[in-house]
Amino acid sequence: MTNNIRPEMTPATAPASPNSSPTLTTEIVLPGIVEPDGFQIRRRMLPPPSRGQARVRVEASGISFAEQSMRRGRYPGQPKFPFVPGYDLVGVVEAVGPGTDPGLVGRRVAAATKTGGWASDALVPAADLVPVPALLDAALVESVIVNGITAWQMLHRKARVRGGQTILVHGASGGVGTILVQLAIHSGIRVIGTAAPRHHDALRDLGVEPVDYTDPNLAARVRELAPGGVDAAFDHLGLASARLSKSLLARGGTLVSYGIASALKDTGSLLPLFIGLLARLTLWNTLPNGQRALFYDFWAGRRIMPAAFRRHHREDLTAVLDLVERRIVTPQIAARFPLMEAAEAMRLAESRTVLGKVVLLP
Repeated sequence: MTNNIRPEMTPATAPASPNSSPTLTTEIVLPGIVEPDGFQIRRRMLPPPSRGQARVRVEASGISFAEQSMRRGRYPGQPKFPFVPGYDLVGVVEAVGPGTDPGLVGRRVAAATKTGGWASDALVPAADLVPVPALLDAALVESVIVNGITAWQMLHRKARVRGGQTILVHGASGGVGTILVQLAIHSGIRVIGTAAPRHHDALRDLGVEPVDYTDPNLAARVRELAPGGVDAAFDHLGLASARLSKSLLARGGTLVSYGIASALKDTGSLLPLFIGLLARLTLWNTLPNGQRALFYDFWAGRRIMPAAFRRHHREDLTAVLDLVERRIVTPQIAARFPLMEAAEAMRLAESRTVLGKVVLLP
């Protein structure tokens, strides 16, 4: 990681609240399309929070498929370079802007940010903050912010799977997958999960029936385990895998697609691939077999129904955190790295050799 520390002074954009002043923050900057060693460290003065904002001292952020795509310039809607990655964070509110509830100061919170989480301190819209149990380990909380909301909403809001049904989870050893399978098993749902053989024992311990994702006879293996088809399939790999998943559905089953991870290392824009996937899902919904084909977008509804969007995210993350606190769901932490070792952390996350999520601890 390039150790070029650049101090920058940024003026405040609004009057600071009495308990706020500019703060020195350390950030990891993505300067362009670079290898992990090209990440930059920047220290700058963070302005006081403006109206509706809170300044959060970050305890943990993480590395997901989004950041891996962003460093390649391939994540749809990502900011122009340079910017600070970090899709979510957990931390403590240290100051709030004008017109913002001063009672937030001192509270432990989580937020989905899309960018900006790889920092020691960050400015976050106060409306996006979700209360976090004070004694939960920061890395555990971080690993279920976006991953936990995604898993909960796909299982319960999108597919609406019921106890006694059977589901197929691709990437069951990943950040979303490990949470999804535990939520499902807690609800009395049978889980078949694809993963590399090195993760099969750990998945069995969670209650999953694992299948080797590299097996050329993957479809036949799943059919052996579920001769009547699966009631829902959760697929983040792309169109080719979505076709296979759809073929494994029972009549009336639901396919939930939520990404194109198989194209991560390709070149060119991901947009045509997304358009092609969405078009095919739409076409499948017209077939007279009672099956549903859905696409899950974590940010859907944020602009057109912001209040409902935030309410659902708050409810769903709170539900997952309650299960974590009660030790019903155990987030799988692949590794913990100091923020300054983000490059090494990214290389490990991209190696696809670990179970769970790689977490950064400022």
